[in-house]
Amino acid sequence: MTISPFRISIPEVDLVDLRVRLAATRWPDALPGVGWSRGVPPDYLRALVEYWRTTYDWRAQEAALNEFPQFSTEIDGQTVHFLHVTSAEPGATPLILLHGWPGSFVEFQDVIGPLTDPAAHGGDPADAFHLVIPSLPGFAFSSPLAEPGWNSRRMAAAMVELMARLGYQRYGVQGGDTGSWVGPDMGRLVPDRVVGVHVNALMSFPIGVEGELDELSEPDADRWARMQNFNDGYLQVQSQRPQTLAYALHDSPAGQLAWIMEKFKELTFPEKGLPEEAISRDRMLTDISLYWLTGTAGSAAQIYYESITAAAWSEQDSGNSTTSSGVPTGVLVGPMDVTVRRFAERDHNIVRWTEYDRGGHFFAMEAPELFTADVRDFFRSLLRP
Repeated sequence: MTISPFRISIPEVDLVDLRVRLAATRWPDALPGVGWSRGVPPDYLRALVEYWRTTYDWRAQEAALNEFPQFSTEIDGQTVHFLHVTSAEPGATPLILLHGWPGSFVEFQDVIGPLTDPAAHGGDPADAFHLVIPSLPGFAFSSPLAEPGWNSRRMAAAMVELMARLGYQRYGVQGGDTGSWVGPDMGRLVPDRVVGVHVNALMSFPIGVEGELDELSEPDADRWARMQNFNDGYLQVQSQRPQTLAYALHDSPAGQLAWIMEKFKELTFPEKGLPEEAISRDRMLTDISLYWLTGTAGSAAQIYYESITAAAWSEQDSGNSTTSSGVPTGVLVGPMDVTVRRFAERDHNIVRWTEYDRGGHFFAMEAPELFTADVRDFFRSLLRP
């Protein structure tokens, strides 16, 4: 039950080792003229490796992250790291923010101030939140994984326990990507405690029911087509052979950089732009540095194995339920999302559906002002209808 203060302090020897490894990168040959069509182009990655090695300042980013109160505790045998940023507003609503892969708690850095102190950012003090922002088990400082079995349902149970330990008996949940599975599972576990669940980058799938693909709306048909055509090579590897992948990513920072930068490229808006047009280089490198410096390429990938491969082998509930909790749910949809509304409404009690013409998979980093407004509006509608 102990909750201990936590401060990020990466040993200098690890930073030196990173720079040495980057300088010694063994570069592969590449076909000319293929751009991003077969993966990250070598010219792009060489320039980014050099920037990471010579210009990027981890210590400055570390100091910025340490401005937020951080803690760690043990839940179900697993170390759980989290930020706990309370609001000065007495009526603030507790809210847990849940990241996904290849994200981290860094995703929410730009929305912490506006959500905890809306008055200082042009908002209504009544919209203030107390924020809990964990590193999900296996990610960043919530590592190493103590044992197999950490699927979204088990993660949700740990997050429910975390909120209880902090004294929050009634709270909101927000999650994207993996967090969009864990968040609703929190609602399924304790619907009496969860005010509402707000999600982005939500994935819902057909379940083999006759007629479920008939007469889809034009937006749903388009998103279903894009979902089927999505390049899921990373998902297949991480869901089937996360340990084998870990050796390469754990040993080569350039490899880790390429593995995640490909997803920043494919999942940020605009689709044909470079990722730094959506998110600053330093913010992306801080996220990637967390994976490298904590050695969590393999452990973070385990959620794919647990939710896909292990779930297919097990007769038990994988945690990826299609049964609605009944908890009011708000869905934020960006132009890059493949969220099929028909499937989402089957799985969740959706009371708010908002579509934006900008913002990608990493919505809180790409469009923090839209993200903040949507979260505020959703919970305001539930708490002050």
